Amino acid sequence: MAAAAAAAAGSGAPREEEGSSGEAAVPPPQAPTSAPGARLSRLPLARVKALVKADPDVTLAGQEAIFILARAAELFVETIAKDAYCCAQQGKRKTLQRRDLDNAIEAVDEFAFLEGTLD
Repeated sequence: MAAAAAAAAGSGAPREEEGSSGEAAVPPPQAPTSAPGARLSRLPLARVKALVKADPDVTLAGQEAIFILARAAELFVETIAKDAYCCAQQGKRKTLQRRDLDNAIEAVDEFAFLEGTLD
């Protein structure tokens, strides 16, 4: 049971010493360790900043705001790609096609604002 909880937590490490209640002791959360040179954002921040500055309503944009926007864009692309891939799998394909994106946009309410944008 405790091994299942550790696996669900995603630790993948051996169990900690069990406490008095029989439950595995949970280690405190740690900051993610990354290799030197690892990037926090997959999108180039300079490009994101250029896109933000292209908006005439934006006068200043701090580095933290640029990073948050880049991370939000990454999560958005990841989410829509996963949903589109599910549509491709339903068609017994591994390659995403435009119709898969269209189907994902129609199927998921959160993507309703994108309807008609690929036309």
